[in-house]
Amino acid sequence: MSRACELTSKAVLYGNNVSHANNKSRRRFLPNLVNVTLMSEALGQNVRLRVSASALRSVEHRGGLDAFLTKADAKELSQRARLLKKQIAKKLAEDAAA
Repeated sequence: MSRACELTSKAVLYGNNVSHANNKSRRRFLPNLVNVTLMSEALGQNVRLRVSASALRSVEHRGGLDAFLTKADAKELSQRARLLKKQIAKKLAEDAAA
């Protein structure tokens, strides 16, 4: 499983540990990923995703998973999130037509 957020593509960054003597050694900065279950109101089902803590705050700020995915750029989303976005858009279009 890759260490990347499924909603924001936030991934591992690389840098240096720098000691007081200015010795440098490589290190990794890992994103704060959590496994969460989010509710999709449009689809009426729960979705399990691996997202970063900052993405989780963004989802809550935008008003839920459906609102986040409709506004999100498809290039940043994972393959599963893109599929969810298409399903939600299709369901919302059906509900608007009915």
